[in-house]
Amino acid sequence: MLERVNVTTQQREQLIDITAIVQDFVTNADVTDGVVTLFVPHTTAAVTINENADPDVVHDILDKLHREFPQQDQYSHAEGNSDAHLKSSLTGPSLQVIVADGRLVLGTWQGIYFCEFDGPRTRKLYLKMIAG
Repeated sequence: MLERVNVTTQQREQLIDITAIVQDFVTNADVTDGVVTLFVPHTTAAVTINENADPDVVHDILDKLHREFPQQDQYSHAEGNSDAHLKSSLTGPSLQVIVADGRLVLGTWQGIYFCEFDGPRTRKLYLKMIAG
């Protein structure tokens, strides 16, 4: 089962908790055990897993990435979004999450995030369920 989900972002840099979206996809796939793959077909967006209990973690991640890769620097890329390309390369365009008993296998404090680094935009997120 393959599904495309549109994710609309509101800011240039933003992490959006999409754990519930992914779990809903898994539930609707009617697969008890397997693996769900997430893929973002954009060079300035990504997906990651991190803590979703304390919103300061998201703030700290974005703050550190912004300080390490500022929007304005001595980049050669003329579009003005080289920082976004660097951030998405570090984070990555895809994830795989194990599914057991119809639920995502995540740690107690973990959530799945869509990472926007060059918004606001409407982005695509692909979800693929593989039974196993």
